[in-house]
Amino acid sequence: MKIFAIADLHLSFNENIHKPMDKFGPGWEGHIEKLERNWRRLVSDTDTVLVPGDISWALRIEEAMDDFRWLHSLPGTKILSKGNHDLWWSRIRFLNSLYDDIIFLQNDCHVTDGGNVVIAASRGWPYPGSDEYTEHDEKIYARELMRMKMGLDAAKAAAPEAQLIACLHYPPAGPAGRETEFTKLLEEYGVRKCIYGHLHGMPAYNTGIKGRCRGVEYILASFDYLDGEPKLIYESGS
Repeated sequence: MKIFAIADLHLSFNENIHKPMDKFGPGWEGHIEKLERNWRRLVSDTDTVLVPGDISWALRIEEAMDDFRWLHSLPGTKILSKGNHDLWWSRIRFLNSLYDDIIFLQNDCHVTDGGNVVIAASRGWPYPGSDEYTEHDEKIYARELMRMKMGLDAAKAAAPEAQLIACLHYPPAGPAGRETEFTKLLEEYGVRKCIYGHLHGMPAYNTGIKGRCRGVEYILASFDYLDGEPKLIYESGS
C-alpha cells in the first residue's frame, strides 16, 4: 500500500465553469490529461492519494459534482481537504456520503494501512510574519489552528501508535523554519510528515518550509511543483 500526495488540481469539468490553467505558465498546459496519465501510471486501487486543497473551481457543490465523478473514476482512495479556492466546501456529511473512495476530511482523521498511518487536515492560513498575513487574518488563522488540533486529537484517539501525517493547504512556515503556531502544534503531536500546496511558480516555491525541521518532514505538493505527478510519501514496510 502506497500513499501519494498532490495539491491544487483546480478541476473545472462543469460546463458552466471555464477556468483554463495554461495562462499560469507552460507547466499547466493540458494539466488534466497530464495528471490522469501520471495518476493511472503510479496509483493502484489499494493506494491512497492526499489532495490538500484547491480541488475544484466550482462555487457550489452542484457545480463540483462533475469534478468528484472524475476523481472517483481514478484508482485509489482520495483524501480531500480544503483549499482557499474551494468555495463549494460545505455540508461535510453530504459530501462524505457521495463515494466510498473519496473522503472529505475536516475536524477529523482518517486511519489507513491497517492502522499504521493516520491523516489529519486543515486548510491553514497565511502565518503571522508572512507576506500575505494582515491583522484581519488573526481570527481565521486561529480557527484553522483549532481545526488542525481537532483533527490531531481525533488521530491520537483513533490510532495513538500510528504514523501521523498532516495535510495543510497553506505552508505552515517559511523557508528558514522559524516557529509558527502550526509548526509548534505539529511538533507537539509528533507529526511525521506535513504535506501542503498553494505555492505556484519558481519564486513562490522557495517561500515555504521544505525538508526536515525539528522532527517533521515538510513536503510541498502543489501541482506545478510536482509537474503533475503524484508524489510518493509513504509505502508499507518501508
